[in-house]
Amino acid sequence: MTPYFQRLTLFVFTLLLSTSCSHFSKKSYTPEQIKAESAKLNAFFANSFDKSVQRYPTFITYLGGRERYDELNDISYEYAKKDLEFTRQDLKTLATFNFDALDEQSQLSYRLFKKNAQREIEEFKYFYHGYFVSQMFGHHSRLPSFMINMHQIANETEAQAYVSRLNAFNHSFNQLIVNLKEQEKRGIKMPNFSFDKVIRDSQNIISGYPFESVKTKSTLYSDFSTKIEKLKLSKKKKQEMLKEAERALLVSVKPAYTKLIQHLTALKKRSPENLGAWAHPDGESYYKDRLSKMTTTTMSAPEIHKVGLKEVARIQTEMKKIMKTVGFKGSLQDFFRFIKEDQQFYYQNTKAGRAAYLQKTNELIANMKSKLDTLFITKPKAKIKVRPVEAFREKSAGMAFYQGPALDGSRPGIYYVNLHDMKGVAKYEMEALAYHEAIPGHHMQISMAMEIQNLPKFRKLARYTAYTEGWGLYSELIPKEIGFYQDPYSDFGRLSMEIWRACRLVVDTGIHHYKWSREKAIDYLMANSPSSRETSAKGIERYFVMPGQATSYKIGQLKILELREKAKARLGPQFDIREFHDEVLGQGGIPLDVLENKIMSYVSKKKSGQL
Repeated sequence: MTPYFQRLTLFVFTLLLSTSCSHFSKKSYTPEQIKAESAKLNAFFANSFDKSVQRYPTFITYLGGRERYDELNDISYEYAKKDLEFTRQDLKTLATFNFDALDEQSQLSYRLFKKNAQREIEEFKYFYHGYFVSQMFGHHSRLPSFMINMHQIANETEAQAYVSRLNAFNHSFNQLIVNLKEQEKRGIKMPNFSFDKVIRDSQNIISGYPFESVKTKSTLYSDFSTKIEKLKLSKKKKQEMLKEAERALLVSVKPAYTKLIQHLTALKKRSPENLGAWAHPDGESYYKDRLSKMTTTTMSAPEIHKVGLKEVARIQTEMKKIMKTVGFKGSLQDFFRFIKEDQQFYYQNTKAGRAAYLQKTNELIANMKSKLDTLFITKPKAKIKVRPVEAFREKSAGMAFYQGPALDGSRPGIYYVNLHDMKGVAKYEMEALAYHEAIPGHHMQISMAMEIQNLPKFRKLARYTAYTEGWGLYSELIPKEIGFYQDPYSDFGRLSMEIWRACRLVVDTGIHHYKWSREKAIDYLMANSPSSRETSAKGIERYFVMPGQATSYKIGQLKILELREKAKARLGPQFDIREFHDEVLGQGGIPLDVLENKIMSYVSKKKSGQL
């Protein structure tokens, strides 16, 4: 759930008004009354969160719980519609609390919860607009990944639960196909290029033993057998359980994927085009909603497009300075070709090359971790692990991504890097990539949010994309400010990743608002960044199936930098970068306009001596 924000001027006016009223009203309430009402509200939040989680078994597992460990989520439209009634009831209950008798933190939680719920209700009309499967996500890849990475097996009961979940695949995929059929009836079709990738990834899951008479184990069977082998059970019991898993794979998982492959193969013939969100029914309003959700601003597509063009030009100027530093003779495009083609910038596409990449990444993270005191007061307790993307989805998955730790600390955060083709993960981008996904980026921001005391769980787990990805992109920059990126090529790598995000503002709005073709968008990326055609094509195909998401990174980063400069200007020698970062990360995920209000409040208090 992500809140739907009104125009910024109206929001700020409302926020100022409510703050003024609460300040006046708190004179009418004793500290005991404020504490009591705030406690009641937070109890409501906890109860609402727990009830919501219990409706989704896989989310329970993600959080580290073991309830409903043998079930999968109901993904039907009917269930989602029923779930919406709980949200409406929560809104009614929320209205019974006395807002003026709440403490400041609880008032913010009240506003965010209300906006979350209102947005969920408002955007339900777009249930069928988002793609249920694509090369980036969907049941076909999400469920195997979930079983491998989330479903832990510590005893026989949990092993049986794993098998029960395998047996639930067929029913779950039947629901998926119903959703796909209804989506098609409404005139919403996945881009043509995505079908073959989804089909290929699906076929990968039902390849190997026991689906085929070969020695190589299939992805899920290999995972189950590896986990079973670690249990202290008799050899006979392990063999019995392996047989149960085999049966589940053959009678549930295989039919599930076979039906999906058949459906998508037929659907592809009826979906010959690669079109943006503008082609959907109500496509213009849908994309406008997506931009609002992803940026948590009221910026229009043309405004975002213009910012992108401006940032691309600025970053290219910085790149040219590095060209001079390394003594390169030629144009920026010549330098792009040099960077893309020279083998010195890549590890070997071998097992040893992949191992070397992972080792170096761990070293970068450890080194950055040792310097955190320079930038932060508060640091996360959760651990982080670096893993390659699993083989079954590595051809379709992005370059890198992060998966948060369990809320209870039982599972570490995971930084996934795609090592399928080592040409896709250049050495000169390693530093920036590690800082973005791990420390001080996503791992730090997400783990710290989970570890904030006395914060409602819905806020600990909030994922406002502009805030989260804005912080990730900002985290690529701040290590440079304390002496990292000593190698000019690594600094160029930082800029190459930043210009990629700036280009995203241009191509995302180009695709979904200005009706750019896939080819035009790819050509723009290649002309303005040091990316190969394959990398550019993969990026553009991602933006086609995730409208608006790509705009969040740069918009979020620019807002954080803007707020930092405002704080510096107003505080002068009182400015402390560590305090600023703690303020940015100290409330969990929040929308950008709420972040701005929070930072400006901190600055005022600091300047007046209240802190």
